[in-house]
Amino acid sequence: MAVRKKVLVIARDDHIGDPVGAIFLDLEGGEVARRVREYLGSKVQILNLELERDRATVEVEESPFTEEANRLGAAATDLARKGAPRAAIAMFKQALELDPLGGQVLYDMGLALLELRKPAEALGALRRAREVLGDSAELLRVLARLCVATERIPAAVGYLERALELEPANRVIRHELLALGRRPPPTPLPLRGAGAARRRIR
Repeated sequence: MAVRKKVLVIARDDHIGDPVGAIFLDLEGGEVARRVREYLGSKVQILNLELERDRATVEVEESPFTEEANRLGAAATDLARKGAPRAAIAMFKQALELDPLGGQVLYDMGLALLELRKPAEALGALRRAREVLGDSAELLRVLARLCVATERIPAAVGYLERALELEPANRVIRHELLALGRRPPPTPLPLRGAGAARRRIR
């Protein structure tokens, strides 16, 4: 059976000042690999690692228990929505035992931890979710909220600026940036004649 793979992206800005963040400081290759292995945990099998100036792309072997973990994570999410976030956290952790890199499980657990007012733990879960799921404006906005709660304003601004790159016309993101003292660039105007151009192509 072919090995199922998953690609993670570890952003430098998510790890400033922590052990895995040091991989961006000209460490030797063996030390970089060791730190990434420690960060991802012993259950994750690394297949390939590429380091750039601002990110590390890590190819890993996907867990054989992904489907089971997702089902457990979905049940935990339902439990959290029904008003039992503490019980849900225990179930999320069981799901992550099966698949430590379950992106949706990490995201939903982060939201449950946020509801329980555990911002530091929520931030860790949601940063890991970002590494698996990639960027979305919604995820970046939640990360920004958590950074504000933990008094990391420059990091919050960075997340919101990235969210605005994804959704340049989003007024909520623009308002959140203004509230943090950062004036966003002007809202881009829609391209005129785009529909006509598409018709000509057909």
